[in-house]
Amino acid sequence: MSDFEERRVGRWTVRIDRLICVGFGDCLDEGLDWFELDEEGIVTFRAGHPEAPGDAFLDACRSCPVDAISVHDEDGSRLAP
Repeated sequence: MSDFEERRVGRWTVRIDRLICVGFGDCLDEGLDWFELDEEGIVTFRAGHPEAPGDAFLDACRSCPVDAISVHDEDGSRLAP
């Protein structure tokens, strides 16, 4: 698997840095619909995630204590962390 995982979620681009993630799972508290831990204990995108993220999704991304999840809007502005 790549060191980074990136996906369009609604109108946002979400990137997971697998080298930074240490698997605390804080993002799962708010974002269980979007994220899960893989067999290595690193966050990954959940298959079939909802396509309309909102405040709960951003809160989940911002909750990462090591900032392994970043979110950018369609203009490239950083929304999280």
